[in-house]
Amino acid sequence: MNSAELTLAQVAARAGVSPATVTRWVKKGLVPGYEGHWTPASVAYVRVVARLRARGHSLERIKQASDRGQLAVGPIENLLSGSDQRYTLQEAARTSGVEEELIERIFATMGLGSLSTQGLTEEDLELLKYVEAMLEAGIPLEAFLQLARVYGQALAQIADAEVRLFHLYVHEPLMREGIPGLEIAEQMEGIVGEVLPFIAPLMGFVHGRFLAHFVEQDVIGHMESDLGENAYEEGRLRVAIAFADLAGYARLTVERGDEAALGTVERFVEAVEQSLPVDARVTKTLGDEVMVVGPDPAALTEWAVGLQSQVFVEEASVRIGIHYGEALYRDGDYYGRDVNQAARVVARAGGGEVLVTRAVVDMAAGMDGLAFDRIGEVRLKGFSEPTELFIASTPGE
Repeated sequence: MNSAELTLAQVAARAGVSPATVTRWVKKGLVPGYEGHWTPASVAYVRVVARLRARGHSLERIKQASDRGQLAVGPIENLLSGSDQRYTLQEAARTSGVEEELIERIFATMGLGSLSTQGLTEEDLELLKYVEAMLEAGIPLEAFLQLARVYGQALAQIADAEVRLFHLYVHEPLMREGIPGLEIAEQMEGIVGEVLPFIAPLMGFVHGRFLAHFVEQDVIGHMESDLGENAYEEGRLRVAIAFADLAGYARLTVERGDEAALGTVERFVEAVEQSLPVDARVTKTLGDEVMVVGPDPAALTEWAVGLQSQVFVEEASVRIGIHYGEALYRDGDYYGRDVNQAARVVARAGGGEVLVTRAVVDMAAGMDGLAFDRIGEVRLKGFSEPTELFIASTPGE
């Protein structure tokens, strides 16, 4: 049923309140755009008000927020919401062919565990049919669940960024201009309605480009692994691991403030991403620290030394630690002793230094454009045996 055809009782039921409560909210002016019939926007406002009331906000506070346009994002939910039809877990399992326990496990792995308790939609059932087809095609369940976790984490970050950036660069400027809340809602819904159709094709394009890139890298990796002495075990890869961060970042936040410090980090991360070897990638960022993984320790060391020569951060200096070893690959990330060792190496580096382990030197020694100055054996935190460290630089430095 179209929301324009909904009755007061149906609108109230969707919001989980009584018809009398909705009527009272309308009289108090808490439902912008209601003019005797229910539009998608007015229905969305009722749901927003209901959620705010459930969280303890007073009607007066909600009215103030509505008048200022703070609730204008609510109607956009209509563009994103799925079908109203709900299915139980049992019905979903019977329709999709996926067992109930596995359905719950898949949704929990993707970070959507609460959905299974609210009932599943037509769109959820379609997703489960895709899942069943992928498993039937031969993808091992363990591999699929890892993919599901990566998809969930990555797409949650994307969706969070989309909402927050839209709020910062579209919603807040409209509020500052003093535009009425209903007009803000209409403008924002119009913008989202025009942009939304492009998001899936854009993501599909980017995914396809990266997929082709990593397939190529995987072929090369298999060749080099098969030709070398150490073919990797299932779930383990031999990789070069680099950690890079900004020496003096904590001091910078105190002296320059959080925003200036964040600007420095953004320029640093951008410089890392734009200068990396083609076969290396940033796997994670945490504050001012970046973790980079690649198959070639020599190329990664050459990149690190070159990065130090770039003058892109005036307020702080970069320090980098690199190790080459075996990592356990899970959920799109790298774990294990050798990853921890690389993290400890960067902690011993000074500003402007690139520190590497013996394993890196053995793989990169003799490469033109690199020189290694032995520091000696150093005990790293958490490691009982000493680690031999070297400062990597360009010859003549």
